[in-house]
Amino acid sequence: MFIQTEATPNPATLKFLPGKVVMETGTAEFRDAESASVSPLAARIFSIPGVTGVFFGYDFVTVSKDGPEWQHLKPAILGTIMEHFMSGAKVMGSAAVANDEDGDEEFFEAGDETIVATIKELLETRVRPAVAQDGGDITFRGFKNGKVYLNMKGACSGCPSSTATLKHGVQNLLRHFVPEVQEVEAV
Repeated sequence: MFIQTEATPNPATLKFLPGKVVMETGTAEFRDAESASVSPLAARIFSIPGVTGVFFGYDFVTVSKDGPEWQHLKPAILGTIMEHFMSGAKVMGSAAVANDEDGDEEFFEAGDETIVATIKELLETRVRPAVAQDGGDITFRGFKNGKVYLNMKGACSGCPSSTATLKHGVQNLLRHFVPEVQEVEAV
């Protein structure tokens, strides 16, 4: 089994591509070892000292760290991911539910359904595929008074360039196609 790695715009996060489907549908993000207990793979990755976050996309795993350099962490993470997939074990435990929506309700004013549908379509077709290339995900949370609220996950969470991505990339795209959008903000 050969696992590719890719750098992300976030220097504290590395993207691992095992060449297999990681999450058939949705995404899953774990920010601590306790939340990772619902995933055998995430729990094993969190057992490596220095790991601070794990994110599963369709065909990738992003791992965030603090402290140790990647040259010290990368072999242990590669070995853990390889062992997991070679064993045939499931990525998520049977009691786990993918947290694609984070369990939070979307919010927007009545009458804004058409605007929200357009925003979601643009995010789904133009933004999310690009963000996934960088090892993260971005999802719609709400729209109120011309402001779009988005949830950034994986490599995007805490990334130094995420503000630029939001303001110069996503905000400009949405404003171009949806005149009602005035601003974009991460929640």
